[in-house]
This record gives sequence, C-alpha cells and structure tokens, in this order.
Amino acid sequence: MLYGRLDDVRSRASGRLAEVLRQTGGTHQARTEREAFSSMYIQQISQFDAAENGLCFGRLDFHHGKPRYIGRIGIHDDSGDYEQLLMDWRAEAARPFYLATAASPGGVRRRRHIKTRGRTVVSVDDEILDLAAADPSKHEGLTGESSLLAALSASRTGRMRDIVETIQAEQDWIIRSELPGVLVVQGGPGTGKTAVALHRAAFLLYTYRRQLLKRGVLVVGPNATFLRYIGQVLPSLGETSVLLSTVAGLYPGISARGAEPAEAAAIKGRLVMANVIAAAVRDRQQVPDRPVEVTIDRETLRLTPAACTRARERARRSRRPHNQARQVFAGELADALTRQLAARIGANVLGEENLLSKADVDDLSREVRGDPAVRALIERLWPVLTPQLLVGELLSSPELLAAAAPKLTEAERAALLREPGSDWTPADVPLLDEAAELLGEDDRAARAAAERRRQAQVDYARGVLDIISRDLDDDPEILMGSDLVDASRLAMRHEQDETLTAAERAAGDRTWAFGHVIVDEAQELSEMAWRMLMRRCPSRSMTIVGDVAQTSSLAGASSWEGILGRYQGERWRLTGLTINYRTPAEIMAVAADVLAAIDPALEPPRSVRDTGMEPWRLAAHPAELASCLANAAERAAGEIGDGRLGVIVPAARQAEFGQAITGILPDAAVGEQPDLERPVVVLTVEQAKGLEFDSVLIADPAGILAGSRRGLNDLYVALTRATQRLGVVYSGELPPVLGRLCPLSRLARVPEAAAVGLAPAPLTVLMR
Repeated sequence: MLYGRLDDVRSRASGRLAEVLRQTGGTHQARTEREAFSSMYIQQISQFDAAENGLCFGRLDFHHGKPRYIGRIGIHDDSGDYEQLLMDWRAEAARPFYLATAASPGGVRRRRHIKTRGRTVVSVDDEILDLAAADPSKHEGLTGESSLLAALSASRTGRMRDIVETIQAEQDWIIRSELPGVLVVQGGPGTGKTAVALHRAAFLLYTYRRQLLKRGVLVVGPNATFLRYIGQVLPSLGETSVLLSTVAGLYPGISARGAEPAEAAAIKGRLVMANVIAAAVRDRQQVPDRPVEVTIDRETLRLTPAACTRARERARRSRRPHNQARQVFAGELADALTRQLAARIGANVLGEENLLSKADVDDLSREVRGDPAVRALIERLWPVLTPQLLVGELLSSPELLAAAAPKLTEAERAALLREPGSDWTPADVPLLDEAAELLGEDDRAARAAAERRRQAQVDYARGVLDIISRDLDDDPEILMGSDLVDASRLAMRHEQDETLTAAERAAGDRTWAFGHVIVDEAQELSEMAWRMLMRRCPSRSMTIVGDVAQTSSLAGASSWEGILGRYQGERWRLTGLTINYRTPAEIMAVAADVLAAIDPALEPPRSVRDTGMEPWRLAAHPAELASCLANAAERAAGEIGDGRLGVIVPAARQAEFGQAITGILPDAAVGEQPDLERPVVVLTVEQAKGLEFDSVLIADPAGILAGSRRGLNDLYVALTRATQRLGVVYSGELPPVLGRLCPLSRLARVPEAAAVGLAPAPLTVLMR
C-alpha cells in the first residue's frame, strides 16, 4: 500500500513537471511561477526516488489509537480525510520511536523494527514496552538493541549508511536541538558524530525549510575522500539542497591539491596571517619617494609625494576594499592633475576668477583620467589585484614576505616561501579568501561585459522571433512568437536557470551566506579556516562536531574555547556523545592507553559491544616489513568476506607499503583519493579520518608516532577505525602505549586464531 501510494505521488509529480515544462510564453510573473513549480517538482521526484530503499522501517503500537508507521518521508492518503499513512522520521510525533523505553514508554505498547530489501519485508523485530514489568534502573538501555547490533555487525560497503532506523536517545536530542546559535558536539571515536551531524542537517531542513531552503546548509568535511564516503547519506534521507565541501573547496575556481610540509601549513593557519595579508595589501598601495612627472597634451605636470599621500589616505578612509578604493585614489590624483593643467592654460579653478566654465573643467578632467600615462601611473601606485596574484607573489618573494610579516621569524618566513606558479595547497585557501575580502572586486568592466553579452542575446532572440514569425505576417488571426514573449524576456529565459538549488548556486559564489553550517572533524581546522567559515555564516547558526583528542593537524584545536571564544564569547552550548557504537571493547581497551598518554583527564567512550576477537601484534624484520604487511593484508582480506579492510600507514611510507600490497592484491586502492568501495584500501591517518572498516591493519606504528608532533593523536585515530578486527604489524620496538596488544603467536595456539584474520597454517611464514 505504501509503495503504491509512493508510485502515485511520484507519477503525479512527474506529470505536473511535464505539464509545466510544456508551457511557454506569458507574463514575467507566469514565467517565474513556472520555474518555481518545476524546481519544486524536480526536488519532490528526487526525494521520492531517494526514499525508495527502506521507505518504512518502523511501527509504533499504542495502548490506545491506531498504529503509527515511521519512514524516510511522510505519505498521506489522497482521500478526503488526508490520513497519514507514513510519518516522516523527523516529525515530532515520530520521536517515541527513538526515545520510548520500558521505564518511560510514552503510551507506546510495542515498537516494531522492519527490515526490507527492495520492496520486500525480510525481517521484523518487536520490542514490548510493558509498564508493569518495567525496571526503572534500566532506562538508559539501547533503543532497538537487536536492530542496532545487527547494523553495527554488518559488513561495510565503502559508503556511509544512514542511521535513521537506529538513532539512539542521546543522538536524537542533538539531532533535534534548536536551530539558532552554535552547538558543539564533542564525541570520541565511534560515537556517531558524523551520522548525527548529517541527520541534523536533514532534520533542520525539514523543520525550518522555509528559513533554510533559500540560503542552504553547508556541511564541511576534512577531505575529499571523506565527502565521497558520506555522499549518499543525505540523499537517502530525502535532502538534496545541502552543499558538501572541504575548506579547500570553498573558494570557487581554485583547485587546492598541492602538498606542503605540515610546519608550513601550520604557520599559514595561524591568525597572524590575517595581519600578514592585510599588510601585503597595504604594501601595494604605494607613494613615490620623489615627484613624478606626467606629460598630458604636451604639458608636463608634477605629482608630489604629498599629493599621492593625501590621495592614499582619502582612499583608505573610504573603508572600501582595495580594488574599489582604487576609484577614490584615482579620482584624487586626477583632480590634482586637472587643477595643474587648468592653471597652465590660464584657469584659476580655486580662486574667485574662473576663466574656464565648469563644462571646460569637466572636459579636462575626462582627458586627464583617460590619458594612458595617468592610467599607467595609477596602476603602478594602486594596482588592481586578484587574490591569486597577491598571495602568489607574497609567498614567492622573500622581500615582500619580510615587509608584510615582520613578526614571523626568519625560519618561519623561509618555510612559507614557494616557487612561483606552484600549485595551491589546502592551507592557501583561507589566505586567498582573506585576500579576496580585503581586495574586493572592481566590477565595472565585468558589468559592462555582462551588459554587452545581454544585449547580444537580446539581438539574437529578436532575430529568432523574426524568423518564426516571418511567414505569418499576413494573417492577423494567428498568434506569433512576438505576441507571447518579447526578445528581452526570451533572452532572459535562456540566460537564467531558476531550477538551480541553493547548494548549486552557493557552490559558485564565494560570498554566499548559508543559513546553517555543519563542521565535521572540526578539531582539524586552523584559526584562518575558522575565520573563513565564519564569513560563510554571519548568523552564527552552526553545528560543530569533533573530538579534540583526535586532533592531528598542527594548526588544529586543543580546546573548543580557543576556537569559539573569539567569535562567540560564551554564547555557545556544548553537548557530548559518550557511547561508542563502532569500536569493540577489546580494541577500545588498547586505544584507551593511547588516549591516557595524550591527556590523562580524557575519558574514552563506552563501547556497546565486544566481539571476542583480541587485537594482535606481529613483529617483522625491518627489511621485510612491507612484504609481511602485504601477506597479513591478503589473509585479513580473505577473512572478512564482503567487508572492507583498511590498511593505515605512515604518510612517508604509503607508496612503499601500497606497492607491496597491490603486488599481492591488485584490486587494492591506494593514492591521493582512493576508491573506498575496493575491498582493500591503503590510507594515511589523514585520509582515514571519519572512516570505518570491518578490519584494520596498522603498519609501522612507530613511524606514525614519529611522523608528527601529534603522533599520539594520529595513532589514536588509526586504532579506532575498525568495527571488528585490528592487527598491528611493526618492526623494532613496539611503542609502549600498545602494550595491551596480544602477540599473534599466542592467538595462533587457540581456536579463535582464525577470527583475527590470519589462519594458523601460514603463521610460520609471517612470524619472526
């Protein structure tokens, strides 16, 4: 019945869309309405298609009243009473599905979890919530425990799945938190931070659609691999008006794929760089050391440094961005030269006697402003700058950098220097954005070019109308194209695309202000990146999720107060996720030792399950570490079936270890943006941020520790990516923080050895 109704509404929306697209002509208002309706129907069809899989996943039976079916979208009967057939999971009336317990059932007698494959029900799991048998001490139990554990134990696919069927109480409270203000969600690994953030985006768009739909919602992730991993979650929840981006992707037209040392990126991320960029802009607003001579119409005029200084100060006092303030500067210089030129030809412009009329003076002014020598002088003293030109020249010139960054040490300035024309790096993007804010755009030429393009399109449209009407001029009874739409409107119809979503328009507009911004792995962002993000959300309506214990970036955060105090003071709220749904207790015990070494005051999240499979360690000779790792990966991949194996390696050895593994497993993925749907993926810690795998192998943990000043944080991240099994392959001395790992040789003597991913028979080949 539900799928039949879904087919009906989808078919109806498709029919209405086809009808709208067939309509032409009419008034400007009619055209605007048609485009709005077509956009609405396109979005509806996309939502219906996305909801097809797992349309209905739950039912609530009450002591009194009709059952309530819970699903991905809301569906109503088309009869006269408009009965609710399926309730959207985001609706307030659906909350008991996630919050009801035996101790506090809220009138719910039974909660049913429905599992489907396609349009077929494959399993049903019932929870009886009987007040008479309730135990108040157990009110914190898991909602839908069997369904939750089944989802946690299922093999990974290389793409994140939504958790709409298994949202837990502490997650639900965060997802449905009020829109305004800054909400910080602190949560350890495996607590569902990313899932909560994405479901919150879907909930906010459902609850505050009118407020957010035009401005859109921005979700910021740590890297492109992560964005591909989560890319299907929001569409599966029926939302397509969300922009997913990294910080590096928020500057349209810039591809920031260059690499640089972590120390250089850390310097670029410091807040002092805002002052450096501002100083670099000021340094390009020059005043000559001595008078400058300018020849206009055979008259040689002198422009003094004092006159140039007055013009510069007047332009700066206008508080316009550099490229717009140039108009003020140019006007002041032109006026000074005009007065000289007028005086030369006998006009005392400033005195009581005016030998020239105002029209004559205006003619002189236009002549001065258009003179090539004057334009060249203005360009030299106050050039039009682009962010790319300013930052590129700054970072490739020791002299410019020394002048703009006197507070940086000589070593820090040397670390920032790069070859001219080098690829932009992710850390460069906030600098470019800062420069863009300070420079602004002198858009007069762009506006003139746009007007020329518009006029050309109008002329072309007029020609089209003439052609289609040519054979009908003699018959006044027949409507012609020009009767339905004029050339200007026809050109506009083809020039504008009103069907673009807010996310699609925002992707190409650096100055777009979003209605809400969600930041995942927020602890990794630098101070300059936060400055950039705050510009994208002047309303300060944000959801920030992360874990300061997992901060890997040298420019990242050590506390939320340090990030938000500058922008919000104390006007932000903190909440936490404390339950680890991903990492089994056996693995979390190992990770807890690393967490204690990072900060003894930090508490690890509590795992909801154990697997009975101990994490293991395997020593190898240094010369054979790569081949030993490849053999271990081959056997681990064979044990997980359709699941996914993540091999996490030091960044400096990714190519070496990746080559060894692909030599045995040709389908393994490795590289800058590896394919997460491959059965085996070789990643650095940075690439593994936010991801999860059925089984994880960590190679050379000492190399991971030595690879960064925050090596312990990196190791903590690596240890907490597995949902089932964990193994560590190393050479030399094992880092002391991994002392809980069980030697693989001991596991080989017990029947459970096969469960860790390596069968007993080949162990003699692997072990030393």
